[in-house]
Amino acid sequence: MRSANGLITNGLITNGLITNGLITNGLTSLGVSTPSFNQWFDSNALEFSDMVMKYVVSCAYAEGTSLTYRSSTTMVTYTWYGLLGLTPGWASGLPISPDEEQLITGCLAAHVNKFGIQMEVSIRGATATGALLSVTKEESTEFSEKEAAFFGNLVTDGVVFACSDRNLSGQESSARACALSSQASGLSPECPPIQHVGSCGSVCVLDKGKAHYTRCTVNGLTYLPLTTRIRSSDIYRCGDGICQVSESCDPDLRSTNNRYNACESDCGDCPQ
Repeated sequence: MRSANGLITNGLITNGLITNGLITNGLTSLGVSTPSFNQWFDSNALEFSDMVMKYVVSCAYAEGTSLTYRSSTTMVTYTWYGLLGLTPGWASGLPISPDEEQLITGCLAAHVNKFGIQMEVSIRGATATGALLSVTKEESTEFSEKEAAFFGNLVTDGVVFACSDRNLSGQESSARACALSSQASGLSPECPPIQHVGSCGSVCVLDKGKAHYTRCTVNGLTYLPLTTRIRSSDIYRCGDGICQVSESCDPDLRSTNNRYNACESDCGDCPQ
């Protein structure tokens, strides 16, 4: 299913999902009316809290549904809209289940963008009840570039992982730097706390139709993942004459011109 990413990385850690009281209270109008949620919402910059909830509800609620909250401090009303419907139990007011914890973790990670810009991705996988996310033929054709899978459990284990379905060359880069990176493994320098674990084929199992991954295992623990696809135009190449947001020119790397981070041809002369 198409979804616009743009979540900044600190929306994944303690100022976001874990501390707002919704894990045990349920993601409903009753859940967002509790003192713990009100305290969390008002303790951050309001645009930050609004951003986190926008992505949480988009991941958790089904398309055509929404969640409304009125701040007891500012009296401003916020409405967040559903899209993917990954966690129907939690969205109905139940405490979040282990499967739902994993899917919300993977979904938030799939929406992180290092540069804070919005770009559409295609998210493939299944909800906590096993219902497949819809992917139209048009979407499948348009989002043809394999990208990554995201998984983990920020609620219970405090971990979130990304594996890659594609290796970037030194000339290539993408605004989706949290998933596509020249880094093979380790903590993502672009998007902490996401940890890169190498190729998806080494840690994940594909469904029978080979359209998405059904489970991924790291350090002996198995998680429900979400698989992402992007447009081929969202992978940038140094030398195409456009200085993209993920490209730069570094004077210390002049000898490696045409790398994405030493791209004089697109971004102009490196300063001396």
